[in-house]
Amino acid sequence: MIRNDVFQTLKSVISEHLVVCNIGAPSQELHAMDDQPSNFYMLGTMGLASSIGLGLAAAQDKPVIAIDGDGSVLTNLGTLATIGNNPQGNYTLLIIDNGSYGSTGDQPTYAGMNTDLAAVAKACGAQNVQTVSAEQTADAVKAAIESDEMTIIVSKCESGNVKVPVIKTNPIVIRERFMEEVRS
Repeated sequence: MIRNDVFQTLKSVISEHLVVCNIGAPSQELHAMDDQPSNFYMLGTMGLASSIGLGLAAAQDKPVIAIDGDGSVLTNLGTLATIGNNPQGNYTLLIIDNGSYGSTGDQPTYAGMNTDLAAVAKACGAQNVQTVSAEQTADAVKAAIESDEMTIIVSKCESGNVKVPVIKTNPIVIRERFMEEVRS
């Protein structure tokens, strides 16, 4: 399974929740398959979905799912220390680990080599961390949301993108409709 296949299995699990999605291909794939006002698509900042998701979870009580890639987490590795030291029970971080920088040409990441992001998250203080297969991801995310315990899930999948259109919705519109979902 590639990331888009994982997203297909997640649609029914995350569609009712606040979702902050990683830059580039992941946001474009999620947008193309299930655009929701409750989805915040990162359109220009690599490595910040996990940080924005944590801040959002700290600011309100609704469940928040941040979807980040292994390359983005490696770009902002300090986010794991911040998350590990500031647990929010309504926060789930899903790291789609395909071992590559999928949005820039599938160059390999260190997570695809010797770096274990689950071990790094645990070393940063996160208490509930798990590594799952692509096929187990939807069940793991559902259980995390229901647990009311901050959870970091590293989903191992194959590298690859599907061709989807670029998101043409104005970023201000994305922000405003997302903020309305947060307020409601």
